[in-house]
Amino acid sequence: MAEEKHHHHLFHHKKEEDGPVDYKKEEKHHKHLEHIGELGVAAAGAYALHEKHEAKKDTEHGQRHKIEEEVAAAVAVGAGGFAFHEHHEKKEAKKEEKEHDGKHHHHF
Repeated sequence: MAEEKHHHHLFHHKKEEDGPVDYKKEEKHHKHLEHIGELGVAAAGAYALHEKHEAKKDTEHGQRHKIEEEVAAAVAVGAGGFAFHEHHEKKEAKKEEKEHDGKHHHHF
């Protein structure tokens, strides 16, 4: 009989049947990923500015520097989107923790 293989993904969320969810740990995890995204924005933005400067300074290879600037700017936007996504995941984990602990009341 073939054994089932379990593939684990880096951003795999635990399901309820996997055991109790540690909401504080999940919130901390998303906060960490949010900060990594913010660092990506800063690094890619700095590199884009560097390439913009190089395009002006090195006119012989200016077109190459302009392309690298645009790529770096696109990476910065993508990292910003990732950081924004993780910020909302962090807020969702905090909300789920409050609902689980009974601190959050719904009024219908």
